[in-house]
Amino acid sequence: MKNITLKDQCARYTLADEVRAQGIYPYYRPISSGQDPLVKMADGREVLMFGSNSYLGLSDDPRLKEAAIKAIEKYGTSCSGSRFLNGTLDIHEELEAKLARFVGKEEAVTYSTGFQVNLGVVSCLSPRGGYVFLDALDHACIIDGSRLGFGDVRKFAHNDMAVLERRLRGTPRSAHKLIVVDGIYSMEGDLARLPEIVALCRKYNASVMVDDAHALGVIGENGSGTASHFGLTKETDLIMGTFSKSFGSLGGFIAGDHTVIDFIKHNSRSLIFSASMTPAAVAAASTALDIMIREPERREHLWEVTRHAQEAFRAAGFDIGHTQSPIIPLFVRDTVKAMKVVKMAYEKGVFITPVIAPAVPESDVLIRFALMATHSLAQVDEAVSVLTGIFRELGIIG
Repeated sequence: MKNITLKDQCARYTLADEVRAQGIYPYYRPISSGQDPLVKMADGREVLMFGSNSYLGLSDDPRLKEAAIKAIEKYGTSCSGSRFLNGTLDIHEELEAKLARFVGKEEAVTYSTGFQVNLGVVSCLSPRGGYVFLDALDHACIIDGSRLGFGDVRKFAHNDMAVLERRLRGTPRSAHKLIVVDGIYSMEGDLARLPEIVALCRKYNASVMVDDAHALGVIGENGSGTASHFGLTKETDLIMGTFSKSFGSLGGFIAGDHTVIDFIKHNSRSLIFSASMTPAAVAAASTALDIMIREPERREHLWEVTRHAQEAFRAAGFDIGHTQSPIIPLFVRDTVKAMKVVKMAYEKGVFITPVIAPAVPESDVLIRFALMATHSLAQVDEAVSVLTGIFRELGIIG
């Protein structure tokens, strides 16, 4: 019997080549400009960007660039170690204090990526004999974090409070129980049913952690997220956020009570054994937070273009699900058609992204259309017009 090599094992994966052969491969498209509403691609064409998570349009803001440059000049390009040892700068602690105040918690700690926040926090808060409850549409990093813990992981159908309650009811009241949900779900754009989740936490002696990667800068007072949006900041035990979306940087954080954050700082492996955020990323995120608070008109315009786009898509006959955010799912429910939509839109000057299995079930395959505060109404109208023509040509809408 032939020995299976690493190359043999990887060669069994043929899906990407099959899609490339059809000329509809939609990934790893190189961009040669900033994440603005109009981006320049490496092939020279300019396209309208509706595939970015830069909700406040800050990733190419000159103030963030200047802050990053100054941080590099003072601190260098890397901290060359983990926060636990030599990688803590004074600006790390300054940013963490600002973040804690921003989301209404006692303390916060930053990680080098948002993925590592959930990987490290969920795993270290999942002890033997404990339980972690996950929404079926939670982000992959939450799922991976739960797999690294020692607790019993129990999923519930998306935003289905009856199923969540059944899961909670089936566990010992005295056991450690942590519910982890996205504040705004990254693909469907709807919100967690936080008021009902908090009520279940009280009833069954559970705690709740909210991943606000896509909610910070978008909802809540000054853009401070889901808990603020619902008036449940005190009742939400942990608030997580990333800097790669509204903050125009890279990294992430977790905020909560001092006792909990101190435990995380001494037990979260992806924090302790990973290099800390670079000086440039810290400075950019800190500057973005200041702008977020100081310029509410950015968030107001984001919601203006969001409502405009939602109404336009609905009027054209698109199925956009239950979105409540600048993330608008355009349901296709067919993988090949979704990839064709992406290619055809690109050729007509619109950059969008497909969401296919395993990120969503095959029956929920969609195009993710995302708004930025820097989009104009005219740009939205142009993109809706292009996509309407394509969806009709492919028979997705009538």
